[in-house]
Amino acid sequence: MISAKTNKRIVRSSAFYDLIMTTGFMTPWTAAWVFSTFSELSAALALERPVPVLDVSGMLFANLLGSVVVVWSLWRLAQPSRRVGLYDALARTLFATWQLYAVAHSASFLILGFTVFEGVFAVAQVWPIRHSGQGSQREKQAPASSGVR
Repeated sequence: MISAKTNKRIVRSSAFYDLIMTTGFMTPWTAAWVFSTFSELSAALALERPVPVLDVSGMLFANLLGSVVVVWSLWRLAQPSRRVGLYDALARTLFATWQLYAVAHSASFLILGFTVFEGVFAVAQVWPIRHSGQGSQREKQAPASSGVR
């Protein structure tokens, strides 16, 4: 179990990670640079599956995804909470599922780097929280005094 304070830090950390990783997808110009960089990385690593060049429709979806995730990230940075983290964990589970599906159907293996972070943050955000009223493990194990002597 983790504290509510630690959970909020995890929600903020996941938001900060998303902000860094998706801001480049917000515009056609920055997304083209990101895809070009991924393509160069894929070639340098001699990966068999190349990164695709997006047409206008594909770029539109990359920009929409980038825009929505950046706004969602800003919300989580401003208003982190257990509930927001649980919704984010659900979104991350969906993202990871579709990333695995894409790789299974010949998408670049570079996607799996993102999938690892999706999984780690999803699990971290659903980890049970120790509420302040539960007390410590030591307090639970200590014998209760009856007050009778």
